[in-house]
Amino acid sequence: MRPGRRGRTSHAGLNAWPGYVDALSTLLMVVIFVLLVFVLGQAFLSVALNKRTHVLDRLQVQAAELTRMLALERGLTKDLRGNLAVLTAQHDKDTAAAAALGSQLSQAQVATQHANELDQTAEQKVLALNDQLSALNAQLTAIAQALDVSKKDMMDRDAKIADLGNRLNIALADKVEQLKRYRSEFFGRLRDVLKDQKGVQIVGDRFVFQSEVLFPVGSADLTPQGVTEIRTLAKTFRQVSSQIPVDVPWILRVDGHADRQPIHTAFPSNWELSSARAITVVKLLIAEGVDPKHLAATGFADYQPLTSGTSVADFARNRRIEFRLTDR
Repeated sequence: MRPGRRGRTSHAGLNAWPGYVDALSTLLMVVIFVLLVFVLGQAFLSVALNKRTHVLDRLQVQAAELTRMLALERGLTKDLRGNLAVLTAQHDKDTAAAAALGSQLSQAQVATQHANELDQTAEQKVLALNDQLSALNAQLTAIAQALDVSKKDMMDRDAKIADLGNRLNIALADKVEQLKRYRSEFFGRLRDVLKDQKGVQIVGDRFVFQSEVLFPVGSADLTPQGVTEIRTLAKTFRQVSSQIPVDVPWILRVDGHADRQPIHTAFPSNWELSSARAITVVKLLIAEGVDPKHLAATGFADYQPLTSGTSVADFARNRRIEFRLTDR
């Protein structure tokens, strides 16, 4: 470069410096404003989530009480059914005995009508049979009443059991709906935080990172950028998971996927590579404070592709890490 040109370049750089300072000052004020808005939003969101937590606690207590009542009602129903079976058997025996005694009484009455002379023993037998028949009729009436009461009690208890079952199903469905709401909140926050990140997207109920965003080609070691992205995800996930009630059976599944190109690295196949990448991500999430009881690492190799194409873009799309918030 000629001396004259170097001098002009240095002079132009000095004149542009105040403009850079103004731009940086403006950018700093914008960042401070955005952080202030984010902090206020977090405060409002925390209040709303605390209210949800109280409601969910009440639902949990109600569900436990409903379960206890359902178990008690089932035990009582079982006892009633046993008593009903015993009463029914006794009723059948008494009915048969009454029929036999009635037949005997009819025969005795016929014999009495056609016999002009009956000894005292025959008359006493007829009276005894009449007394026995009356007693059996009274027993049959009592048993029939008891059967009616038992049947009514069984119908009432069946109705209560059906109602308790419906309420329990509603409570369980509400737990599933709660998990869906927390999943939507989790993905919504990640969408806001990583909305400008290339290679990151939400597909259905999955949050997808293209492998190149996190890992070098053919490697299971996170790049510095990948570490930053996973730490951002862990921070957001901790905030959401702290609001999920302890009785909701949830898990964050980390799925590793590869393309179908042959692998020429230290890994024997795409199975080992996809599994190792998922495990690497899970280990970093644990290191960032995510509870390992709610984490799972799975490898799918190249057997769950998003596209069957063979172009470079298709292969890159199939190489990915997916995050799925689901129930156990």
